[in-house]
Amino acid sequence: MGQKTHPFGFRLGVTEAHRSRWYAPKALYGELLVEDELIRKHLDKRLNRTPPNAAVSEIHIERTREELKIIIRTARPGLVIGPKGAEVDRMTEELQYMTGRKVSISIIEIREPDLEAQLVAESVAEQLKKRMGFRRVVKMRAEAVMQAGAQGVKIQISGRLGGAEMSRTLDVRLGSLPLSTLQANVNYGFAESFTTYGAIGVKVWIYKGEYAANDQEENQSNAAGARARARGRR
Repeated sequence: MGQKTHPFGFRLGVTEAHRSRWYAPKALYGELLVEDELIRKHLDKRLNRTPPNAAVSEIHIERTREELKIIIRTARPGLVIGPKGAEVDRMTEELQYMTGRKVSISIIEIREPDLEAQLVAESVAEQLKKRMGFRRVVKMRAEAVMQAGAQGVKIQISGRLGGAEMSRTLDVRLGSLPLSTLQANVNYGFAESFTTYGAIGVKVWIYKGEYAANDQEENQSNAAGARARARGRR
């Protein structure tokens, strides 16, 4: 059997920060954990599964005693914010009603969607659902990722490819992909394409190079990641 590990979980606490950042007493911990999952599912359904697709790749949650802060990383901030901020206000009200807490939402724009593994995986899954040729789709997306400036990419799809009776796996690899190197910035994404002949799983790994020692993160949600990296170097 292969000895495989999740690229994000492998780096968690060393070069990557937790996507939920808060402390809670033992009695409250389980309740808040379930609440985090409900918030993520609600926002994913509202923004990613309902047209028009807002291309949200990550949702970070931070809690203080008074406030619940949600940081949304998206390639289409205009769709999330809405005209004059109407969509954000509506989402804030929904989440306040859902959780019973004061909620604030921050939107962070993804400048290069082709370097975001989750968005690439969602894009491949969407194209497979439209019955496009799976080999062509995977090859085109991998080339687009490399052109965007990645140092390596692997896209793997598994299932009844092309409607075949027996499921199989196809992958395309370009460039280098040092999965075992903790200092390597490997972005991972997973999506499912529910076609008429069954579900097809899509996995994407994107290698963006090593974390720089003086790396300035593009958003405040990764500030904790920078601190984790500093601890890992000591």
